[in-house]
Parts: sequence; C-alpha cells; structure tokens
Amino acid sequence: MNKEWIKLVMAAFFEVGWVIGLKHADQLLDWAATALAIVVSFYYLIASGKKLPVGTAYAVFTGLGAAGTVLAEIVLFDAPVAWGKITLIAVLLSGVIGLKLLNDKEGA
Repeated sequence: MNKEWIKLVMAAFFEVGWVIGLKHADQLLDWAATALAIVVSFYYLIASGKKLPVGTAYAVFTGLGAAGTVLAEIVLFDAPVAWGKITLIAVLLSGVIGLKLLNDKEGA
C-alpha cells in the first residue's frame, strides 16, 4: 500500500472519530478533540486526493468512514448488532477494496 492510500485510511480513521464526537461530545475537551479530528481527517483526505483520483478517494473515505462508524458504535457503545447492516457493510467494504485493486491496475 503506497503512501497516498495510507493517508486515505488515516483520513477515514479520523472521520470515525469526529463523527462519533459529534454524537457523543458533551464537554469542551470532547468538542476540541472532535474539531481536531475534523481538521486531521480533511487534511489527510486532501493530501491523498492530490495523487489519487478524487472520486475514488472520496468513495473510499466515505465507505471506510461509514463502516468504521457503525462498527465503533457496536463495539464502543453497545449498539445493537443488525445482521442486515453487517452484511451491507461487508458489501460496502468489498466495493472499497475493489476500487483500491482497480486503481492499482491502472497504476495510481
């Protein structure tokens, strides 16, 4: 995995942090961490988009972020496990992996 894809995965990781922060922050420190996660997330997204196709980068960013957020809610906040939701996340992640593999074949 090259450096741009690592930046994109980092962007998605921080996206999960700020999305969870938007829902669960209730103190100043929580809101500060959420704001920092937003800045870091978009920094890495923009940095990766300079070399990767923007459509692919955005699709991967939102896909990984959505999947990560759902899984984090289940693991960290005891959200109910809906197997239909888990199945759809698996389909979403297979699309993200497919975009990565297709991009590798095209030489990006």
